[in-house]
Amino acid sequence: METAFADLKQRLAEIGDLHKVQGVLGWDQRVTMPPLGTEARAEAQATLGRIAHDAFTDAELGRLLDKLAPYGESLAYDSDEASLIRVTKRDWDKASRVPTELEVEMTREAARGHHAWVEARRTSDFAAFLPYLRTNVELKRRYAECFEWSDSPYTALLDDYEPGMTTTEVKAVFDVLRPALTALVAAAPQVDASFLHGDFPVDAQRAFAERILPTLGFEDGSWRLDPTAHPFCTSFSNRDVRLTTRYRDDDLESIWSTLHEAGHGLYAHGIASSLLRTPLANSPSLGLNESQSRTWENLVGRGRPFWTHWYGPLQEAFPKQLGAISLDDFLRAINRAEPGLIRVDADETTYSLHIILRFELEQELIAGTIALEDLPEIWDAKMKEFLGVDVPDNGHGVLQDVHWSGGGIGYFPTYALGNVISLQIWATVREALPDLDAQLAAGDARQLAEWLRENLYSLGRKLSPRETLERLTGLGDIDPQPYLAYLREKVTSLST
Repeated sequence: METAFADLKQRLAEIGDLHKVQGVLGWDQRVTMPPLGTEARAEAQATLGRIAHDAFTDAELGRLLDKLAPYGESLAYDSDEASLIRVTKRDWDKASRVPTELEVEMTREAARGHHAWVEARRTSDFAAFLPYLRTNVELKRRYAECFEWSDSPYTALLDDYEPGMTTTEVKAVFDVLRPALTALVAAAPQVDASFLHGDFPVDAQRAFAERILPTLGFEDGSWRLDPTAHPFCTSFSNRDVRLTTRYRDDDLESIWSTLHEAGHGLYAHGIASSLLRTPLANSPSLGLNESQSRTWENLVGRGRPFWTHWYGPLQEAFPKQLGAISLDDFLRAINRAEPGLIRVDADETTYSLHIILRFELEQELIAGTIALEDLPEIWDAKMKEFLGVDVPDNGHGVLQDVHWSGGGIGYFPTYALGNVISLQIWATVREALPDLDAQLAAGDARQLAEWLRENLYSLGRKLSPRETLERLTGLGDIDPQPYLAYLREKVTSLST
């Protein structure tokens, strides 16, 4: 069995290397590639996708996994070896249902769609993006048809990001969130945040972000930060983490965008080295991964302890704009509940409403119950219904997110699930680190990062999402009540 297991690891390592090359090409396309390189990049991605898919779905690999199954079952359930065999078998069973040509076409069109989206968003031209959206939606419908689903074809897409969770289960969580969040937003007081808009030079924002990031638990030389049209994080090992952010010279949203992506980056940075070059070197689900980006962005990055240390340096960076603003007024402003147009700029209270809107639309896209050319009008109507805001143009509306340009349908729900999960995990963190506030107020986030690395990040995908959450919190179910209690307390505090 040792020889067979070594063979499995070698095969998976080489396939993983191909995916890393794809990842480098994807990072380059979104950060540094000139726009006219799109077509060549799409073909390169398609070629690599074909090679990787064929290698992973090879029947010999399936037979090897079947041969190793009894060996894995004889080991401790959460051992590296047993977990690798079990998780890879699930991945193989799913990937083997997808024809290579479909996989290649999805990869190619995702690369093409990204460039089309960047330009369409810049010019607010939905008609220019529509052909690419139509292609990606059709491909995802074909993809969903490869699987058996119990409640909705959307579940097949959701499972790519939140393994084992159904559309019905997500809806149950969102059915609790939506009315409660709507009531909270309606009850929230108005807060003066005018000082957060003005003249904030990009160079100063970049310098401030690069001052904070090394204090969050990254090893020197393991990360980099670059600007992009839509912030994201990717990694090619736990020592090669690529963070991106979006700077605007008239506000400070880049701070929380950077902290958000740093949360993703810290997860990748904390994965155990023993899991590298295997399918286990990732998070169990995007909901769990997103819980950490939201933890660092909001639970840390909008908290008084964090800004007790960092507000002085921020005032020094922007003395004209913030020099006369008290810490209390700053905290009220960055924690206000105020409906807005843009998801990535949304406050904690309204953010999940943006996600629930997209969750509803995505199900209709896959079901074919709405015409794609009507999507901007439908989007605008739902924004009015959910958030009470009028959308001025498609760039601030239906074109604002990158996800659909690459066929990333099923991804959006994980953001709101991550919000919910973050509070479940945070309760455990606070119990384990009773002096956490004092540490953060002293500018020390290392113990928080270390605890999360030891208890969550290092596990990679060894356990399922439910098993991972249960190990951390004692409860495997996603419970929205701690999240809602946290928001109610926050909104109440704005009135005092």
